[in-house]
Amino acid sequence: QVQLVESGGGLVQAGDSLRLSCAASGRTFSSATMGWFRQAPGKDREFVACITPSTSTYYSESVKGRFTISRDKVKNTVYLQMNSLKPEDTAVYYCAGFTGGNLYTPSNYRYWGQGTQVTVSS
Repeated sequence: QVQLVESGGGLVQAGDSLRLSCAASGRTFSSATMGWFRQAPGKDREFVACITPSTSTYYSESVKGRFTISRDKVKNTVYLQMNSLKPEDTAVYYCAGFTGGNLYTPSNYRYWGQGTQVTVSS
């Protein structure tokens, strides 16, 4: 059974940092593009970042320069380093595997994890 498990969320203050992890099991994702998305209450799920098998990275404009996505193929894990956090970053963060098409569209991803809550207080 393929499973993605996110961890590392928490309650922090504006300006703080967090590192999220997404651990995969059931299959290797080393040859897959992996993405991070987030969903705030009452809002649609939105693209945050993704990383290709060759470690090319893509970011949303709202997090560019503050967040860094990386991967450890041996550990089958993807990370999201979040610095200079803002209250507007508050959301549940999810990771998923890309299946094709537009990189920024949630419906083009599968194997969604349960998410990890990130709350940034002002």
